[in-house]
Amino acid sequence: MSETGVIRPVIITGLSGAGKTLVVNCFEDLGYYCVDNLPPALLLKFIELSQQSEGKINRVALVIDARGRQFFRNLSQALLDLEAARVEYEVVFLEASDDVLVRRFKESRRPHPMASEGRLIESIQLERKLLEDLRGQADLVIDTTSLSPRVLSDTIAERFGKEDAQRFSINIVSFGYKAGIPMDSDIVMDVRFLPNPFYQEKMSKLTGKDADVIDFVMDSPPTGIFLKYFLDLLYYLIPEYVNEGKSNLSIGIGCTGGQHRSVVLADYIGFRLNEMGYVVSIRHRDLTKYISEAVNQDE
Repeated sequence: MSETGVIRPVIITGLSGAGKTLVVNCFEDLGYYCVDNLPPALLLKFIELSQQSEGKINRVALVIDARGRQFFRNLSQALLDLEAARVEYEVVFLEASDDVLVRRFKESRRPHPMASEGRLIESIQLERKLLEDLRGQADLVIDTTSLSPRVLSDTIAERFGKEDAQRFSINIVSFGYKAGIPMDSDIVMDVRFLPNPFYQEKMSKLTGKDADVIDFVMDSPPTGIFLKYFLDLLYYLIPEYVNEGKSNLSIGIGCTGGQHRSVVLADYIGFRLNEMGYVVSIRHRDLTKYISEAVNQDE
């Protein structure tokens, strides 16, 4: 190729039913030239043709998944070919829990691409095993189990919709352990050791967005000590991740219900990292239900 890194393709892959169609539509809306179900053997050739388009095609997103059947097994070699040709690329991997995938397939009434191998749940598990190594190579893993289409779209737009999309980005998610740990987190921090505003009568129904809760959490001496050490750890780790070529870091901050402590700390940590110039997005996974409950009680 005449130039290195002229085009940095985004390869979208992952489990069938995890949301790849929605994601590729998002990339189209962001101005990417998209190709669905591209045979891996054509990957390098397609990039070469794109680089010869004289700038008419400069951002591409390619869906390569198990629908390619026997061709899909050549994806690992195709990625090695890209690396040998010094083409930088990003892999976005989508996944979801088995029960959610089963429900989505039943609702859509579409066959699983590996359905000939056995029952639906067996096909899902077989595909998960087939993609195990590829998931480990992904730059960004998104678990869509509990994501609405809107949140998934916003996640893609936040990560890839900016001119500086190639910069290192950080996704911070507050969550409640009651609903489980976000599966796509690189770093998970349990803050249940901090004093819990839930046991303060006037704050039990408030959230980490309310001033009284923010003051309670931030004024607690253990919070100050925790933030000092945790932020120092992040200040050390993030440049190391960047040096290793990682383009995205997902940090999960968890408390019991995802209502108070994790929300306050996710916002504060995001603010501090944003001050350092990092691209930061913050999502409060379990906060919506508490806000809805409060609204219903007021009506």
